[in-house]
Amino acid sequence: MLGSRIEVPGVEWYVYIVRCGDGSLYTGTTHSLSQRVAAHNAGRGGRYTRAHLPVTLEAAWRVESKAAALTMEAAIKRLGRPTKLRLISGERVALSPAACAKRVA
Repeated sequence: MLGSRIEVPGVEWYVYIVRCGDGSLYTGTTHSLSQRVAAHNAGRGGRYTRAHLPVTLEAAWRVESKAAALTMEAAIKRLGRPTKLRLISGERVALSPAACAKRVA
């Protein structure tokens, strides 16, 4: 069904930040972190990253569901670059409570 929000049991979701070849930062979500980073570097990732290759994984967080991943992604995308860099460095940054997750990379 188009637009279905059914969660597949056992699928882990991640929010990640990659640093592009020009130093810019890109935030996204995925259920397979290594495959997604490889896809970005093969030019099959987001439109933005295709024009800013190569990318390197800077940080990633495991979240409980796709909905939580999308919420956290949106919260990170609203942050300014200096705050994103603090987040990457491991510093605690205030996000909405629904957007909190444990860092995995």
